[in-house]
Amino acid sequence: MLFRKKKNAAHAGSAAPRTNDLSAFIDEASEIDGKYTFSGTVMLNGKFKGEICSNDTLIIGEKAVVKASIRAGVILISGEVVGNVLGTERVELRGTARVFGDVEAPVVVVEEGVMFEGQCRMTKRPADAPPDVAVLPFKR
Repeated sequence: MLFRKKKNAAHAGSAAPRTNDLSAFIDEASEIDGKYTFSGTVMLNGKFKGEICSNDTLIIGEKAVVKASIRAGVILISGEVVGNVLGTERVELRGTARVFGDVEAPVVVVEEGVMFEGQCRMTKRPADAPPDVAVLPFKR
């Protein structure tokens, strides 16, 4: 075979999942009002009003407008969120994110360019959870 793609080479170290890794995708033409619970990884790019609850991963895309209280394991925000955000593992506010509400998680990442109005609280990670930091030996 002349051309061969390395397995997962394009996604090594990438925090964004591939499309086929998603459990659900809610596109920008969708509007939902109510309570949404899910398992797996969900990408929300539409309008949502209410409450979102999961133990897994929620990705809020750049075109999303969410007016809700959010609780999930990992929350990646690139769109607009009005409401409190609670991540049991981590919350990432990416460059285009606009968040109006409080953010709480053991790990909080805020990229340059984010608009954030609210309070940030970093909670303790559960004792059995591994740290996200690797310690490398320093050699001279």
